[in-house]
Order: sequence, then structure tokens, then C-alpha cells
Amino acid sequence: MIDKRLIPYGGLKKEPFSGSHNGMRYLFRGDDGKNSTTFTVFIYPEPWCFEDTPDDEKESCTFPMSEEGMDQAVAWLFKRFESEKERWTTSSKEMMHTVRQTPYDTGEGQSH
Repeated sequence: MIDKRLIPYGGLKKEPFSGSHNGMRYLFRGDDGKNSTTFTVFIYPEPWCFEDTPDDEKESCTFPMSEEGMDQAVAWLFKRFESEKERWTTSSKEMMHTVRQTPYDTGEGQSH
């Protein structure tokens, strides 16, 4: 699913890291900027970005900012994917059929 070597856990103190796997999106984020001793991993279904996904569709778990914490986070992601595989793969399949209405779709954003 994810190679932990692609996520330098120390880098989470500066920037979040996000990705997806077969319909399950994930976001790794340090909890306290440069002083972070922990990081949180969020999972949520496709298609929307983290900010546009309703909070009730997100799940999270916090880990220590260490090599062992990264191992635990990757294991947690794998376990969460496997335990709800149908949910994630369904959201992946439905992603192509999802249309989000914008002001331009309704004519509100157009000038006449």
C-alpha cells in the first residue's frame, strides 16, 4: 500500500503528506509544528480533498514521531484498508461518477 521510506517522519514537522490507495485517502500531519513529538494520520474516502470531506467520514489515529511510530502508522493504514476494503474500493469506482455542482453550473457565477 505505502512504502514508509517515502514519508520522512521528521518532515511531517514542516509539511503534511497525503496520498491515496484504491479509494482510501490518507493524510499524515505533525501535531505541533517544529515541536511535534507525535503525528496524526487521517483516512477518508475519495473523491474529495481533506478539507472538503465531511468530518464524520474521517477517521484518525495518533502515533509517536519516530521510526517505530511510522511502522505503526503504516500497519494501521493497512489494517483499516483491509477491514473496510469494500467501502474504499466502492468510493474509488464511484469517484468517476461524482459531479460537484459549482456556481458556474447553476449560472450564479456567470455574468450576462
